[in-house]
Amino acid sequence: MSDAPNFETYSQEDARLCMLKELNRQTDGRLNEAMLTHVIAAYGHNRSREWVRTQFRKMAELGAIELHEVGAIMIAEITRAGMDHVERRSVIEGIKRPSPRA
Repeated sequence: MSDAPNFETYSQEDARLCMLKELNRQTDGRLNEAMLTHVIAAYGHNRSREWVRTQFRKMAELGAIELHEVGAIMIAEITRAGMDHVERRSVIEGIKRPSPRA
């Protein structure tokens, strides 16, 4: 077997970066799963809310976000480690690296 990442892995890592960038743009660093589902769809990731929840859990394991549940809704909040990744001060494996600014 090849060690090269497959398309699904690439897609997950890219969607995680899209979500993290959007969280970083928010004044309070938070958004709910419904909003982030729409955000990633705008970047070509047409996925279900359950898929987004799975990515939330993975990003929380990686330390990029904290999760909060309000009723049946999940809310993601970016952490300092997540901000550092988006701003290219550190790298979180499992989330696509941001492109250098031109």
